[in-house]
Amino acid sequence: MKKEVFIFFLFCTIAITAQQSSSFWIKSDTLNKSRRNAIVISESILGAGTLIALDQLWYADYPRSSFHFTNDNNQWKQMDKVGHIMTSYYVGKIGMELLDWAGVRKNDQLLYGATLGFSFLAAIEVLDGFSSEWGASWGDIASNAAGTGLLVGQELLWKEQRITMKYSFHQTSYAKLRPGTLGESFLQQALKDYNGQTYWLSANLWSFAKESSLPKWLNVAFGYGAEGMLYGENLPTNMLQQNPYRQFYLSLDVDLTKIKTKSKFLKSVFSVVNFIKIPAPTLEFRSKGGIKFHYLYF
Repeated sequence: MKKEVFIFFLFCTIAITAQQSSSFWIKSDTLNKSRRNAIVISESILGAGTLIALDQLWYADYPRSSFHFTNDNNQWKQMDKVGHIMTSYYVGKIGMELLDWAGVRKNDQLLYGATLGFSFLAAIEVLDGFSSEWGASWGDIASNAAGTGLLVGQELLWKEQRITMKYSFHQTSYAKLRPGTLGESFLQQALKDYNGQTYWLSANLWSFAKESSLPKWLNVAFGYGAEGMLYGENLPTNMLQQNPYRQFYLSLDVDLTKIKTKSKFLKSVFSVVNFIKIPAPTLEFRSKGGIKFHYLYF
């Protein structure tokens, strides 16, 4: 659902704000109990506050119901499910890095930090389950688990994130046809218009061949998107509903965290905005047939 994309950007904004004091964010070599306790309290307050706000501002406009599940796995060409994967991945990554900053041992970072995204989004599924408009979704739950699995699996396998999830967006003409659903302003469309969103798996080449002369910042990215969607369901083609199709992309990318700089401020900024896919030459493969080359794809 689109609110998970909003939550992802909310956590990224908080991370950007928090890292402005770079000296404060120097990690502790040993367990710092005051930092750890501050993290637990802050996350509890932020999580509870966000859930209460969603309940009052989002769900209050729709009738309540008994808890139930719904099958929405065929909607929006699964773009919403990929959004769940990315949100779970990055909220968990923030949770893990916060505990690392507090000097918490690695196993506890994975157990209590990396699973933050799955736990928080599971609470949202409960709210969905009591709303007659939606209902809890097993597909969403599986996607949340996949995002956490991508994060934890790489830490267990490589002790680093060699493959990260990234996001890019460009405005489309579809939002004008259904602005209430797909957004009116640029920011709303970035959150709501799946036609303009692309989700990427960006792999750092040097991390797989550390003895090579490859640039440490060079990535290759594999993207997924979809277009022609005015409704979540696959409705018959008519004057409103287009012919939805999937898009697969192959592109180059940059790992901003591996760019050398002496500026602590730039290091913090690069670390936070690294979830954005850098525009680059891109090959697009369409499920309806055809290949398109983009000189710069956003």
